[in-house]
Amino acid sequence: MVIYNYMDIGRDEWMSIGYTYVSEEECPICCYSMPVTKLRSRMIKIKQDSDFCAYYKDFNPYYYTIWICPHCGYASDTNHFKDIKEREKDRVAEFLMARQIRIPHTEFRTREQAITAFKLAIYIADLAKAPASRMAGLYLKLAWLYREAEDKENENQLLELALKAYDRALITERFPIGSLTDNAVIYLIGDLHRRLGEIEKATQYLSRIIGDKTARSEYKIYKLARDVWQDMRDEKG
Repeated sequence: MVIYNYMDIGRDEWMSIGYTYVSEEECPICCYSMPVTKLRSRMIKIKQDSDFCAYYKDFNPYYYTIWICPHCGYASDTNHFKDIKEREKDRVAEFLMARQIRIPHTEFRTREQAITAFKLAIYIADLAKAPASRMAGLYLKLAWLYREAEDKENENQLLELALKAYDRALITERFPIGSLTDNAVIYLIGDLHRRLGEIEKATQYLSRIIGDKTARSEYKIYKLARDVWQDMRDEKG
């Protein structure tokens, strides 16, 4: 049994106790058997923002979205950690070898450590030519960390990058991708435009959902679009 001393760890780490555990995965770049922090399923969701940022009681799971190999420095989100194509591995390995990135594994992360992890994962994903939808998801989640920190400038910069990447994804990729449908992407683009103060563009995208009868089959997305549309009307007065 592990006993944690509150005086030896920070608040972020303390709040993570009971929600995480350490396991091992093989790094797809250097084949090192590396420790990773995984999440237990006992989290209690308390609310969600219109761009799908979820909030949980006493814990932020987005701190642990990125795994980093402590041996070579490779970083990726947990869902795509091993999805790097063979032809891209050499480019990533060469970059990591030249930089000598060494970030030791810690079971518990601070927000600052999580932000650093996302920045590294975004750089590597871009280097590995990850699809636009994956880049968009990374940008969006990093924006949520800045939102938690009440850093509006950096949040908006990341929201804009996410918006542009989702726009590219609509053109270049075939949906659904996992649970992400084309209607969900159209809605997200509309909501991100709204968050950035671009109301006319937000209206154009949201109206594509509200005015499409077939979109009503995705009732959750349809209702979100309708609610955001109404919020914009109320704000306009």
